[in-house]
Amino acid sequence: MSTFYDEVGGHDTFVRLVDGFYRGVAEDPVLRPMYPEDDLGPAAERLTLFLEQYWGGPGTYSETRGHPRLRMRHGGFHVNPDARDRWLAHMRASVDTLGLSPLHEATLWDYLQRAALAMVNTFEPSGIGPSAEGRARGTNFPIDPPSKEPQ
Repeated sequence: MSTFYDEVGGHDTFVRLVDGFYRGVAEDPVLRPMYPEDDLGPAAERLTLFLEQYWGGPGTYSETRGHPRLRMRHGGFHVNPDARDRWLAHMRASVDTLGLSPLHEATLWDYLQRAALAMVNTFEPSGIGPSAEGRARGTNFPIDPPSKEPQ
């Protein structure tokens, strides 16, 4: 039985998708600060491995990084609707270059939209990038959760 991964062209297709996406991210004033690395290559590799595994390709992502835990891994970043929409715009531009069949394109796009919606963790308009506490500790997660008390 073939997988979605196989049907859309395997590794090469996912590399093209991710490379196109990160070309947009590299120039985006909202998304680029969310990647503390100077080189987007490691982030591109992680996303490629994740998407390949999700769609039925090699399990390299879990073998090297453990369970994806997407919400947790993105929790230290300020992902508001603007960031989500920018992420989707760059991903849409990249998907459009792949030449997938209408069914494969719709299936992939549906997943990407749902994933982007699930990553939204604030509706505040500011606070781009990892928290100062997360950067100081070398992680993307804040030291203390935000207060739930009214201000």
